[in-house]
Amino acid sequence: MGVFEAIVLGIVQGVGEFLPISSSAHLVLVPWLMGWQYAGLTFDVALHMGTLLAVVAYFWRDWLILLHDGVLRQKTIEGRLFWCLVVATVPGAAIGYLLEEQAETVFREPLIIGVMLIVMGIILYLADSRSPAYKRLDDIGLGESIWIGFSQALAIIPGVSRSGITMAVGRMAGLDRETAARFSFLMSTPIIFGAGIMQLPKLTPADLDLPFLTGVIVSAVVGFLSIKFLLRFLTQHSFKIFIWYRMILGLAVIFLALAGGR
Repeated sequence: MGVFEAIVLGIVQGVGEFLPISSSAHLVLVPWLMGWQYAGLTFDVALHMGTLLAVVAYFWRDWLILLHDGVLRQKTIEGRLFWCLVVATVPGAAIGYLLEEQAETVFREPLIIGVMLIVMGIILYLADSRSPAYKRLDDIGLGESIWIGFSQALAIIPGVSRSGITMAVGRMAGLDRETAARFSFLMSTPIIFGAGIMQLPKLTPADLDLPFLTGVIVSAVVGFLSIKFLLRFLTQHSFKIFIWYRMILGLAVIFLALAGGR
């Protein structure tokens, strides 16, 4: 992998991790469409570590308060939210661990990805257009956390989108768009960190070359900008633009996969 490919994949990861378009799908599709050699799941997780830096850099003040109150002041709003985030993380972490092999093989077929891009686009549309918005972060309880946490587990299938499915279920639970996105981003911190830790034993000194480090840095910078953009965007707009993108891309991928063009 050259530096150029690493920059492109870093941008793809930084944008796709936080926008509801599936970063894992794009990390498979971009090499597939460009004819590049797939860098492997270890490089994908390294890019996820870049977006972990992004989410920590953006929400570091929030996490300091959450960690403090989660341990010392559990009855406060932030203390309760901390444990809601812990509960929401467990299902995704457990299922991700159990289905790691499938994530590396079966789920990465372009035809499956194309179908899931469309299916998730429909789910996001229905959730966003038909759900009332009457809850904020301090209204989230264990019920919403468990529901959103189990939905996160589906993101192991490229095309689903971790942010997309958790925001959709958050909307179904009554969260407004910005709150659903904020909870999704906070919940991404431990799940991305855990995924990175699981892959660390697979890294070798030879992996830590210039393209590898470039990809991580680019994904971190672009990821930070993506968080900032989406939180502002959702205060005035719906998910419509992302839904249309998913539908068009999904149809294109299905056509190419069935036509054997790639």
